[in-house]
Amino acid sequence: MSSIKNNEKIVPNSATFVIMEVSDTMIDNLAHLARLRFNEDEKASIKTDLQKMIAFVEQLKEIDTTGVDPLLHMSDTVNVLRDDVIEGSVSRADALLNAPLKDEQFFKVPKVIKK
Repeated sequence: MSSIKNNEKIVPNSATFVIMEVSDTMIDNLAHLARLRFNEDEKASIKTDLQKMIAFVEQLKEIDTTGVDPLLHMSDTVNVLRDDVIEGSVSRADALLNAPLKDEQFFKVPKVIKK
C-alpha cells in the first residue's frame, strides 16, 4: 500500500477520495464534544494519532471489495437469549423492611424536581 500524506488524493477503483484534514480546531471541537481538556502536547499527540487512523481507513478504500457481502456480525450466532421464566418475587412488605423512609405502600425519596 502506498504511503498517504495529508490532503493527498488517492484513486481506488476510478473514484477520487480526499483525505480528511485534521486541524487544531477539529481537535478542540472533539475535545469539547467529549468534555475533555488537553494541553498542547496532548493535542499534538492526539492529532498525530487521529491522522494515522484516518490514513489507515483511507488505505482500506484501496481494497477491491467487489463481490464481498457486508459483514454485520462476527459469527452466525443470532440472539442467544434464555427463555423468560416466571419466578417468585419479594413481597411489598419484605421490600419495605429495610427502606430508610417509607409509608404503608411506597418508598419515600427526597424531592428532586422543583417547580
